[in-house]
Amino acid sequence: MKATAIRLAMGLLAGGALGYGWHRLVGCSTGSCPLTATPLRGISYGAFIGLIWALGR
Repeated sequence: MKATAIRLAMGLLAGGALGYGWHRLVGCSTGSCPLTATPLRGISYGAFIGLIWALGR
């Protein structure tokens, strides 16, 4: 149980960090990019992708 919680937390953290990094590197000046329009969106989408990845392992 503890290992699963750690794996999920690591997936969320890694995904959120990658989402934020993607926002910082690619960004979006027009606001029409759904994944990178704001830092919070980048973190949210990244964390969701990380969670899905962690659940699939």
